[in-house]
Amino acid sequence: MEQRPRRPAQPANEERSPLDRLRRRFVYGLICGILVVIAVAILGDGPALLRTLGKFDWRVAPPIILLTLGNYVLRFAKWHLYLRWLNIAHLRPRTSLGIFLAGLSMAITPGKLGEFLKSYLLRRASGTPVSVSAPIVIAERATDGIAMLGLASFGLVSVRYGWPMLTALGVAALAGIVILQRRELMFRIFARLEQVPVIFRRIHALHAMYESTYALFRPGKLVAAVGIGVVSWFGECAAFFLILIGLGLDPTLHLLVLATFILATASLLGAVSMLPGGLGAAEAGVAGLLLLLVHDPRMTADLAAAATLLVRFATLWLGVLVGTGALLAIERHLTRLESLGPAADAAQTVS
Repeated sequence: MEQRPRRPAQPANEERSPLDRLRRRFVYGLICGILVVIAVAILGDGPALLRTLGKFDWRVAPPIILLTLGNYVLRFAKWHLYLRWLNIAHLRPRTSLGIFLAGLSMAITPGKLGEFLKSYLLRRASGTPVSVSAPIVIAERATDGIAMLGLASFGLVSVRYGWPMLTALGVAALAGIVILQRRELMFRIFARLEQVPVIFRRIHALHAMYESTYALFRPGKLVAAVGIGVVSWFGECAAFFLILIGLGLDPTLHLLVLATFILATASLLGAVSMLPGGLGAAEAGVAGLLLLLVHDPRMTADLAAAATLLVRFATLWLGVLVGTGALLAIERHLTRLESLGPAADAAQTVS
């Protein structure tokens, strides 16, 4: 006799399918990351690279890690602000932090699109529709990009490279924000889109996404979010500065400016490339700009490769490691709450 599948199992499978897709993308990004590390090692002359890494002053490692973790703390503060600005149910700090950190595991997906995982987890934790919370991820990426533009522009004072690219990115970002804030124009666009059958069925979700996006990009909120982004990402630029010191370069103000410009610009290159985690583009940007801009006889190909590997491990891969642990923990936590039923869901919010 044919056995019919149990009805309760179907929603569970539907819930897991987005996560399964993201896990596959994570694996693809991890493979790309391994290939990039191998490529950097080859270009940096493997034996010479190992000798350079062997001379690294590991006493600077603790402050480097602290600066990176400080970046995560400030970005979590921005995430929390976004939740409040959209009047999304207040989660317990543990759950909110777990969701935010879990998003770091998807930093190696193309364009960091895997970070929409946070919207999926938020829906499971609070019932918030993905169409309402997804603009938070968009706003995070946009304000981080604007912050990086600001940091890179600061470096242009002494570097004088990259004006056309940074200007073009800045103008594009400003134009996009201005258009989003013109509600009448956006509503006319939506009216046209309603005539497209495929989009018409999702027009309500599209309107919800726009309302959240409009609220998050209001001038006051935008300035606050970008300000947090500048401070948080400067922490990673300072970590890169310490890495260069650990590799034997002199700790000068000029080197700090160069480190800020190089890391910010390389991060923007990685973001624009839409490659998983910017892999390849960001590494090429860091190593290439080091060799181009740091006029020091100690700046060789192996030292540039060593600095590239260290800064990517201290920033990108540390975040992926933390995020993977958080994802496993929050997945268990939410699964347990779902098994307890509505009472547990109500307990997740605090008045």
